[in-house]
Amino acid sequence: MNVITKNIKWVMLVSGLLTCTMAYAAIAPEAALMSTFGESISGPIAEIVVRNWGALITLIGGLLIYGAFNPLHRSLILVFSSTSKIIFIGLVLTIGNEYLGKAGLVVAFDSVVVAIFSIYLLTTKRNT
Repeated sequence: MNVITKNIKWVMLVSGLLTCTMAYAAIAPEAALMSTFGESISGPIAEIVVRNWGALITLIGGLLIYGAFNPLHRSLILVFSSTSKIIFIGLVLTIGNEYLGKAGLVVAFDSVVVAIFSIYLLTTKRNT
């Protein structure tokens, strides 16, 4: 059993808790955008989209926490979470390069998390 498989519960728990911090965007969308990207958008549509974005990311964090304690659903949650994180990484790297200064830490964190989740999924698939 490798170190990732052995500690996936804690990796999921920590990454889930950190991902849940995006509840901030659902509560204070302009402030969350400013702290994540260094810019803000305003208006009713921005309020809707950013609050929804924050809520969806928080739900993914909640799923990661749930999956940490419920191995039966772990693989599906890891695939879903990784897909979401890959989309975000891809968007920032392809059309949001100017935001790497502020969002670079999030991109790096998500990249490491996706790599760990992928190794776990490949390792457990090979062992079944």
